[in-house]
Amino acid sequence: MITDATYMMDGPAATARMLHRVGHWDLALAVLPSHAGAERAEILVDSFWWRLSGADAAEEAVDALALAQPVLAGYLGAQIRYTRLLFGLSPLDDDLHCAREGFTQARSERRLAGWATFWLGVLADNIDDDPHAAGLAYRDGLEHAREQGDALLESYAERHIGGHLLEQDHEQGVDHLRRSYHLRASLGARPQTAAAAITLAGELPPGTEADQLREAAGLTARELGLTWLLRAL
Repeated sequence: MITDATYMMDGPAATARMLHRVGHWDLALAVLPSHAGAERAEILVDSFWWRLSGADAAEEAVDALALAQPVLAGYLGAQIRYTRLLFGLSPLDDDLHCAREGFTQARSERRLAGWATFWLGVLADNIDDDPHAAGLAYRDGLEHAREQGDALLESYAERHIGGHLLEQDHEQGVDHLRRSYHLRASLGARPQTAAAAITLAGELPPGTEADQLREAAGLTARELGLTWLLRAL
C-alpha cells in the first residue's frame, strides 16, 4: 500500500482509488486512465497480496515503471517478493535480498518512507524472526503515519504493535488491535478491516463480539476472494 497522495484526486483516478480501497481491484483497473501506470501497478500488487494470484501481471506493471520511477518500482517489487516469501509461492533465490533492498531504498522518499519502514518490520518479523528489529520498525512507521495523517498506515502499525504486546500485556495488545480495526473500518478499507476482525476475534473471549467479527470477516473474504483470509477462517 501507498498513501492516497499517490493518486490523482479527480475523475476516473479518484473512482479507481475508491474501488481499490474497498477491494474491487478489477473494477479499479477498468476505470483507470491509460497513463496511470503507477496506480495500475499498485493495484495489481495489492491484489496479488490479498488474492495470491496475478503475480505475472503485477510484475509486468512494476517492470514498466522501472525507468521512470525506479524507487517506486523497487518498493512495489519488494512487496511482490515478500508475498512470495511469506506464502511460499515458489520464491526466487534473490527474493529476500531484493525485498530488503527495495524497501530500504524506498525510505529515501518521503511519500514512501513510512510504508517502506513498516514493510521492513514485517520482513524482520516474519522472515528474519527478529521481533526486536520489527518492533522498532513498527513504531517508526507509526510516527510517520501520524506525522503525515495516514490513517491506513497507522492501522497497520497499530495491528502489529498490538500483536507484539499480547504476551506482555494482553489487554493493552487487544486495545491496539481494536484501534487498528476501527481505523480500517472508518476508512472503508474492506480487505484490511476483514483481516483486522479475524485477528481481534482471535484474542477475545468466546462470545457474541468474537462471533460477529468472524462472521463479518467471512462475508467480506468470500465476496472479495481474499485467499489467505479464507484459509484463516
